[in-house]
Amino acid sequence: MSYYRKIKFCLPWIIVLLWMLLIFKLSAQPASHSDQLSRGVTAVVVETVKQITPVTDVTVDRLDHIVRKNAHFFIYLMLAIWVFNALLRSRITGIKGFFLTMAICVLYAMSDEFHQVFVPGRGPAVKDVLIDSAGALVGIGIYKLTALAIKIRKRERTSWCRNARKKGTRPITKSGS
Repeated sequence: MSYYRKIKFCLPWIIVLLWMLLIFKLSAQPASHSDQLSRGVTAVVVETVKQITPVTDVTVDRLDHIVRKNAHFFIYLMLAIWVFNALLRSRITGIKGFFLTMAICVLYAMSDEFHQVFVPGRGPAVKDVLIDSAGALVGIGIYKLTALAIKIRKRERTSWCRNARKKGTRPITKSGS
């Protein structure tokens, strides 16, 4: 296996492992530190909302829970995208790739919740695993839809170029020639 192929194979899995490490590090924070971090993010969201719609009665206390649960969703959405991509690079595709991605993400979410048993002030929540799983499912959907859109666009571009050659015209390039 050439050096380029080794990197092309290993890099997606390195990204998956780094993302999992980030999730582990965030889950290892004691409740007080985690709460402080999420309230800081929520404060930024509240200030942004107030700038856009000043009459809105949005407070950090009202929005904090929503921001925390959305963080679960989006972190696992990204994990699924990274895992699905790594599996595709490993030539695991189709329904097998889908189920393996979901299995990896759900099992990691479950282990993450179990890990929180040992973190001061934190504990496991089945609801968080369900939110994480939903994020993973949406992540796979986004990956598949994006790949499909790219494939359609390439097909249209190729078809347009082929038709232009048949008619004897040249496609226009950026330089106009």
